[in-house]
Amino acid sequence: MRELDEDYVEAVLDLVSRIPPGRASTYGVIAETIRVATGRGGPRVVGMVMSRYGGDTPWWRLVNARGEMAGHKAGEALARWREEGIALTACDPPRVDLYRAGWEPGEDLEDPPCR
Repeated sequence: MRELDEDYVEAVLDLVSRIPPGRASTYGVIAETIRVATGRGGPRVVGMVMSRYGGDTPWWRLVNARGEMAGHKAGEALARWREEGIALTACDPPRVDLYRAGWEPGEDLEDPPCR
């Protein structure tokens, strides 16, 4: 099993913990943000961190690029999305509508950087 750097794990968990209720982000957005700072990692590594260490974070706010929660947690994630009022698509099964509910790091800063 691949060993994960403790600093990288903490960076992922910290960033996922900052996703506010009612919003969601993707593995790719989180990976890219951390890659800018560390020069390493990708969406699959973020997924690995979440599967091993993400139980105490709002893991349901992290989805794939299609807005889906894959695997055995999909039913629980859907219930939590509905509970939080995260915008969903009309697909069957529903997915997170990333256009309306997507979150990117920096949105939670008091004085966000210019884009």
